[in-house]
Order: sequence, then structure tokens, then C-alpha cells
Amino acid sequence: MSEQRTDSRRKFQKQETAGTSALRGVQTAAEARQGDERFVAEAKFYEKLASEKICCRLCPRDCVVAEGKRGQCGVRENRGGSYYTLVHSRVCVAHVDPVEKKPIFHYLPGTVALSIATAGCNVSCKFCQNWDLSQSRPEEVPADYLPPRRVAELALEYNCPTIAYTYSEPVIYSEYLMDVADAGHKVGVRSIVVSNGYMGRAALRAAYGKMDAVKIDLKAFSESYYKSVVGGQLKPVLGSLVTLREMGKWLEIVYLVLPGLNDSEAEVRGLARWVKANLGADVPLHFTQFHPAYRMPETPITPVATLERAKAIADAEGLHYVYIGNVPGHLAQNTYCPSCKKLIVERVGFAAGRVRVENGCCGYCQHPIAGVWQ
Repeated sequence: MSEQRTDSRRKFQKQETAGTSALRGVQTAAEARQGDERFVAEAKFYEKLASEKICCRLCPRDCVVAEGKRGQCGVRENRGGSYYTLVHSRVCVAHVDPVEKKPIFHYLPGTVALSIATAGCNVSCKFCQNWDLSQSRPEEVPADYLPPRRVAELALEYNCPTIAYTYSEPVIYSEYLMDVADAGHKVGVRSIVVSNGYMGRAALRAAYGKMDAVKIDLKAFSESYYKSVVGGQLKPVLGSLVTLREMGKWLEIVYLVLPGLNDSEAEVRGLARWVKANLGADVPLHFTQFHPAYRMPETPITPVATLERAKAIADAEGLHYVYIGNVPGHLAQNTYCPSCKKLIVERVGFAAGRVRVENGCCGYCQHPIAGVWQ
């Protein structure tokens, strides 16, 4: 599940919600609509075909798009045999969030991230929390014009060491993500992405190669679930995870647990074994509680006992950092040293309190703790 927005509106208004601040001092949606062409830029990942058709290579769908039509994601359009993104600098949501809200637990804990999104997605999860944004076309959603340099400036203004691409699906605005990351890096601001990982290999290396940390929403560990519930495929996502690990990116995984659908002991055990064998025991794995949404309003909330069973299985398979998410106050939101077992990062909600990690090691026994801590 992509990170859920705190509010249901997408305008830049001040909010008093603890832990989430809407940005101010940017252009209004009405001003942005005066020139939609500002949001248009040629896409990077496509091939030109005969008869003014193109083949999109951004994600595994490989959409073949005729002139004047769009790909399945709805945000990329064939104009005269060339392919264009319609969401460059077209920001629908911008907040300042704790990095723990992504959730990313082992990358600069206790800091905040300037979090942005455009409309659109390349899958159609039936449980999506942000469906009004992810399942909309760009013209259906109020947006502001935020060019890359302005995003970097806002990150500095709001004391954010990172920019996060989140809420919808960053795969579909890869060109914008790349340009923002470059602008951020020029002024010392890093980039983190919250993604479904359903991406072509070359596009992933180019776009996410500019990221400093990546969180992947692994929806399930079965192809049938991906086909029936997500509208995608599992195999390319697993390939993305392996590629990201090979690229040396800081990587965390979230697995949204839906009762009776992807929570069997065999599936969870298979997942844990695959993670350990292909990514290593130090990649954090978050088992997250499902709450009814979108096309699955009758599916019950995930029992805490189910999440605890999943964590116990992953722990037994030798993973070092296994968390339970969306359950405020649960002890499994804390980080414990895999060697001495002492509490080294305490979390309450989206806030990281006491951090006992010193120079990348446990503050008690000096065992190395995987992550980026400074």
C-alpha cells in the first residue's frame, strides 16, 4: 500500500494535524490550470514504432499506444509519434511528513521529508487508500506547478533533509522524479521513493538510480493475488528488489496483510525465505495492518494476532528487522539489536524517540546496525 495521506483534500492549505504540515507559498491550482503545457515533457522510456505508434518501456506492461492515445496509467500520451508525460511538475499533494510515516525506519530516523505526488498509477489495487489520486487522470485532480528547483528550495525552507516521492505511484512520473532528485542533490537534499516496484529494468536503473533510499510495497508473494487484486505481476517486482539491492540502495519492504488473501503461513514463510536468500537478512520487512478502503470495504481489518504470527515466522527464518505497522503503540514498531536484543530505536506513532545507534552500531554491544543513521 502506498503511504496514506492524512487529509482527503489535495490543496495546499495549512493543517494543524500533528506530524503533517501542508506547504504554503506555492501557486494555486487555478493558476496552474492557466497553462497545462507547463506540465508536458517528452518521456524518456519508450520506442517509436511504425504508423506513429510507440511502445512504452517504463513498466512491464509495455503499452503500445497509437497517436493521440494514452498508456494504461493515463498520464503519458502519444503526440504525433512521440511520447509525453503530462505530469512533470504537476504536484497534487505536498506535505512535510516524518520519514517514519513512509514507513522507512532505518534511514535518518527522527527527520522529516518533503513528500510530493502527482496523479496516476500503473496498477489498480482494490485496497488502495489513495484511490482518488492514484486512479485519476491528471486533468481530474487539482494541481500546482512545482518545477524541480522549487521543490528543492521548499525542502530547504522546511528543514527537510529528504524529498519523498509517495502517495500515488512514482513510477509513472519518473522523468519528474529524476529532475527533482538532481535539483535536490545540488543543494544537499537527498531523495527517497515509496513505490510498487512494477517497473522496467532499464527505467528502474535510470530513475531509481538517483534515489538515496527506496521502500517497495510488495503486495503479496503469489502471482494469482497480483493478477486478481493488484492488476499487475509479482515476478517483475521481485526482479526490481534484486536489482535495487545490487545497486546498493538502502531498501525496505512493506507487506500489507489482507486477512484470508495473502496471510497464509506458507506464503509468509516463502516470502521471508526469499528475502533472506535474495536480499539478505538485514533488509527491514514491515507487516502492515489493512483497513477497509476503495473496492474492499467489507474485508475486515487485519487482526493483530495475524501480524504477530507473520512477524514470528519471519523472525524464525532469520530476518533481523521485522516490524508491525499501522498498530500504534505496538512494541514491534521499535528496533532491537539483533545481537544483544536491546531496544535501540523507540517509536511512538510516527515519531522516533530515543535512538541508541552510534556510528552505525548498537549503543550497547557495538554490533553493526544496518541503515543510514546520519
